[in-house]
Amino acid sequence: MKYGLIAGNGRFPILALEEARKLGHQVVAIGIKEEASKEIEALAWQCHWISLGQLSKLIDILKAENVCELIMAGQVKHVQIFSSIAPDWRLAKLLFSLREKNTDALIGGVAKVLEDEGIHLRDSTVLLKPLLAAEGPIARRKPNDDEEKDIRYGRRIANALAGFDIGQSVAIAERACLAVEAMEGTDEMLRRAASLANGRGIRLVKVSRRRRHMLFDVPVAGPQTIRTMKETGATALAVDAGRTLLLDRDELLAMANEAGIAVCGYTPEETTS
Repeated sequence: MKYGLIAGNGRFPILALEEARKLGHQVVAIGIKEEASKEIEALAWQCHWISLGQLSKLIDILKAENVCELIMAGQVKHVQIFSSIAPDWRLAKLLFSLREKNTDALIGGVAKVLEDEGIHLRDSTVLLKPLLAAEGPIARRKPNDDEEKDIRYGRRIANALAGFDIGQSVAIAERACLAVEAMEGTDEMLRRAASLANGRGIRLVKVSRRRRHMLFDVPVAGPQTIRTMKETGATALAVDAGRTLLLDRDELLAMANEAGIAVCGYTPEETTS
């Protein structure tokens, strides 16, 4: 099978390319210069580089490589959307047509442009299904009663916010929401929460968007998540089972177990769109 893969930052695109090699898939990687690691060059069947904003160049590459199936893997920091990077004519036209400039509207618009060109956006976890979080306790320690109460409260808050395309994570302590993830990302949200926690244990709750598809913006946790949790005094991580990627799982769980951090998967709230 031949895929195109738009590579953002983090381990997600690296692991997807490694798995594609094992499965014998040919993957044409298109690295985002402002985000992706040079590691993708050695792992991809072919590799090209584009800057954010170069939608026309992306389409030209995919057509030249005869790619019809495209995966998005890795994060593009939301603040990049508001950077000084200039969009090409095709992206500028799309941006002008959007009523809102949030992630769903922007990437949904890009997906429509690609579809019109015969390029189909596919489930971004298609190569990494074994890395999706299971339901129930994942690390050695289960959440205790206080943590479970905070997690239940946090999941109500996070699922309500997810529909507004604000962020996917909240930091909770003693049934109070200390911080909501926005454009700064999970690590910085946790550090902000720690400045308000006054020594109280923080619970990190991550949920998936309230949509049926997993084409983009799939929640991810990895060893860096555990490092930041340990740094900020967060004691439990709650994720949506079957809709959250646990990257470098063995390392993640070893670090969580050593730090006594509980990691648990929960049934996702019903998606609406």
